[in-house]
Formats: sequence, C-alpha cells, structure tokens
Amino acid sequence: MAEQQVFATKGNLILYKKALKLAALGYELLDRKRNILIRELMSLVDKAGELRGSIEDTYKEAYSALQLANISMGLVTPYANCIPVETGVEISTRSVMGVELPKVTLKERPLKVTYGFSQTDSQLDRAYLAFEKVKQTTAVLAEVENSIYRLSVAIKKTQRRANALQNIIIPRNERIVKSITDSLEEKDREEFSRMKVIKAAKLKSAK
Repeated sequence: MAEQQVFATKGNLILYKKALKLAALGYELLDRKRNILIRELMSLVDKAGELRGSIEDTYKEAYSALQLANISMGLVTPYANCIPVETGVEISTRSVMGVELPKVTLKERPLKVTYGFSQTDSQLDRAYLAFEKVKQTTAVLAEVENSIYRLSVAIKKTQRRANALQNIIIPRNERIVKSITDSLEEKDREEFSRMKVIKAAKLKSAK
C-alpha cells in the first residue's frame, strides 16, 4: 500500500506528533490490559484444572454409592425422581478491564431429603450428598470455563489492536513526522542560504 502523501507544514507536523504520542500511549494501555487479562486467564486455567479433578473424584464417589444403593435396595429411580430439579441458578457479571465475566450462583437452600428413610440406606444418602456437591462444583466450573473463553477472545482482540499500533500505525506516523521534519529543515536551510545571498548582494550594491 502506498504511503499517505502529507504536505510538509508546521501544522501537519504538530498534528502527526500528537497522533504519534496518542498511538504510543494507546499501545502502552493495550499492552497493560493484555498482561492483566493474561494473568486472570492463567489463574482461571489453574482453577479449572482443580475443579475438573474435584468433579471427577466426586462423580466416582457418587456413582460408587449409587451402585451400592442399587445393589442393596434395587433400582433407586423412584427415589431419585423425588429429588426436585434445581431452579435456583442466578447469573451476574463482573468486569475485568472492560471484559464482562459471568458469575454463576446457586441459591443457598438447606439440604432437604425428599425420600423416606424406611426403605433406604446410607448409600443412597451418600450418593445424594455427592451429587449435590457435583452440582455446586459444576456451576463454578461453568463460570470459570465461560470466563476463560471470554478472556481468550478479548486477549486475541487486544493483541491484534496492539500489533496494529506497534507494527503499522506508530511506524507510519514516525516516518511521516521524520519526513515533514526533514522537509521543513531543508526549507529553513534553503531560506537561510537565500537570505545570505540577498544580504551579500545588497552589501555589494551598496559599495
């Protein structure tokens, strides 16, 4: 792409010096934003790994207890159907450097066993409690994984904008400022030489 043609005037020099200063400041702010977002992302990636491990362990515990309950009680599906569907999910947001990240909350409610105790045993209770824990942890994991996705998108976008400033806009403005400065200095030298010639001619004619 051809370089933009800019007239070598003092007004344009002031204009492009300001543009260069703003571009440099913009790059600095974007670089700072990117670094903060990356730190946030890395902390969430670590947290997601811990949560996945916790869910896996709890699932194993829950299914083991459920299997034992099935063995000792027969199929526990009728008891499982007594447990109400979770409807207390609330989603809000928090902002990190302008990036909206989700906050998933399950409304706190006391654990209430909705099946009778006369025909059940402790294995079903263990399974119920384990699946409750899975539900809570899954809500947190959903929040973390969605935040990771949003941060990744924001980091890529910020990186593209920073690269455009660093590799295109700032170098172009630097070239324009240098070109205008060189042209104005050349004009000043020519004007100085011309004035010297005129002065010498006046002195010569005065003799």
